[in-house]
Amino acid sequence: MLVIVTAGLLSATQNVPAGGTISAINLGVYSDSGCTVPLTSISFGAVTPGTQVTQTLYLKNTGNIAENLTMAVNSWSPSNAGTYLTITWSPTSSTLAAGASTSATLTLAASSRAGAISAFNFNVAFTGTQ
Repeated sequence: MLVIVTAGLLSATQNVPAGGTISAINLGVYSDSGCTVPLTSISFGAVTPGTQVTQTLYLKNTGNIAENLTMAVNSWSPSNAGTYLTITWSPTSSTLAAGASTSATLTLAASSRAGAISAFNFNVAFTGTQ
């Protein structure tokens, strides 16, 4: 399971950085396609209402059996932040063989009404199941 915890601020008139930390179980998370530079944090850069920002990372199956990958976003704070903010992902492959890696693009989208949110945080969990 990969868990990304991120926090940030969002304002209708100002761009504010959004980023967080990464932890993983049975998966390696890397900033490069060769999976040689471990990724311990992630930054989405500046987020403005009505826009979206992306970040690409690389997941590697460090186990000895194939894993099916899923992603879930939870623990929005404030609880209504998920009304205005969404996180989606687009993995190159949703199944990873043992030792295989794939890229995944995460997209954080802020609706034009997101100016009502002045601070937010959430968890993104990646899970590998057999």
